[in-house]
Amino acid sequence: MKVNKPLRRLLRLINLESDLDEYENIHETIEKELVFKGTNLWILVFAILVASVGLNMNSTAVIIGAMLISPLMGPINGIGYSIATYDFHLFRQAVKNFSFAVAAGLVASTAYFAITPISTAHSELLARTSPTIYDVLIAFFGGMAGIVAITSKKKGNVIPGVAIATALMPPLCTAGYGLATGQFPYFFGALYLFTINSVFIAISALLISQILKLPIRGTIDELQKKRINRMISLIMTMVLIPSIYFGYKLVQKENFTEHAKRYIENISVVEGNYLLKHEIDPKTRTIQLVYGGTSLTDTQKEEITSRADDFSLRDVTIDFRQGFSYADIALKNSEVETLKAEINRLNLLIRERNTALQGIIATQEKGKELLTEMEVLYTQISEVSYSQNLNYVKGREAPDTMALVMVTTTGKDLSAKEKEQAERWLSTRLKSQKIKVYFTNRP
Repeated sequence: MKVNKPLRRLLRLINLESDLDEYENIHETIEKELVFKGTNLWILVFAILVASVGLNMNSTAVIIGAMLISPLMGPINGIGYSIATYDFHLFRQAVKNFSFAVAAGLVASTAYFAITPISTAHSELLARTSPTIYDVLIAFFGGMAGIVAITSKKKGNVIPGVAIATALMPPLCTAGYGLATGQFPYFFGALYLFTINSVFIAISALLISQILKLPIRGTIDELQKKRINRMISLIMTMVLIPSIYFGYKLVQKENFTEHAKRYIENISVVEGNYLLKHEIDPKTRTIQLVYGGTSLTDTQKEEITSRADDFSLRDVTIDFRQGFSYADIALKNSEVETLKAEINRLNLLIRERNTALQGIIATQEKGKELLTEMEVLYTQISEVSYSQNLNYVKGREAPDTMALVMVTTTGKDLSAKEKEQAERWLSTRLKSQKIKVYFTNRP
C-alpha cells in the first residue's frame, strides 16, 4: 500500500524511534537514577526539607525548587520500565529504592512539622489533600513526557518540567504534615495524590517502553504476562475510580460557583436594597447574601430565592442577612437628638445649681466681711450673722427678699444712737432698704 508524501512526512515528524537512544544507554540511565546512595540520597534529603519548609511558609517558589531537585521520578520510571521489559531484578531494586525514598520522605517531613512552631495549614498544603481525575491526567501525560525524554538521544530539559508538573515531593511532605499534626484526612488525601502520581507515571513509562519495543530482559511465559497485565489493570482501576469521583465532585463545585456568581450579579440591587457582601459555599450549596438599605420584606426574599432557578441553582439554600438599614439610621438619629436634648437640660440644671451654690457661698462670706468691718467701728461687737430670707406679705403673690442681720455685743451694749447709726451703715453697705437688724448683748 502506497503512502502519499505529506503523510510520510507527518509520520516522520511523530516517529519516536527516530531519536531513540541506544538500548543499553537507556537501561543504564534508568538504572543509575533509581539508586539512593551517596549524591542521590543527600539530594533526596535536601529536597524533602526544602519542600517541607516551602509548604510550611506557603511559598510556591520554594516548593517548585524542591520539585526540581527531587530524584523521586527515577525509581518510578524504573518500575514502569522494568515491568515493560520483564526485568524482575531491576523491578525489585526499583521498588526497594522507591519504598526507601517514600519512608525517608515521610519520616523527615513528619519530624520537621513536629518541631516547627508554625502549624497552620496554608493553601499550598490544602491543595495537596483533594486529588481528582485531573491529577491522574497530569501524572499520566507528564510521565509520558519524562520517559520519552529519557529514551531520547537529545534528553533536553524536559525532566525538570515533568518534575514540576507531576509534583511528587509536595504531597509526600503534606502526608508528613498530617501525621505530625494528627490530621489524618490530610495524611490520607495527600498520600492518595502521591499514589496517583506514582502509579500513572509508572504506567506511562510502561506504555512508552512497550510502544518503543524496548528489548525484553527476562524470561516469562504467556500465563505470567496475563497475570502481570491483570495486576496492572487492577491497580489502575483501584487508583482511578476514587479520582473520577473526586473529579466529578470538583466539577460540580466549580459549576455551582460559576452559576452562583452569575446569579449574584443579577440580584445586586433589589428595590432600594444593595448587596453589600456575599459568600458562596459549594460544599453545602449555600449562598449567603448581606443587604443594606430599606430592609428586605418576605415577598422580596421569596422573589430573590425564586430567581435562583433561572441560573440552574436548584436545591440551593439562600441565607439572607441584613446589613445597615435606613430605618435603623433614622431611629439612631432620633435617639441621638433625644440624648442631646437631655444633655442640654442637665447642663442647664447644673448651671442653675452652681449659681445657687455660689450664692450660698457668697452669703456665708458676707457675714464674715460684715463682722470684720463693724468691729472696727464698734469694738464691743463680737458676732455678726447674715442671711437672706423670703418675706411673704398678705395680698402679694410673690415674696420679697429681705436681708436679716443679727449683731451681738459683749460687755457694754450699744446705745440707741449707735444702733441707729449701725442700721444706716448696714443699709448703705448692703445697698438695700429691705433689711432687718437685731441687736443682742452678752454681759
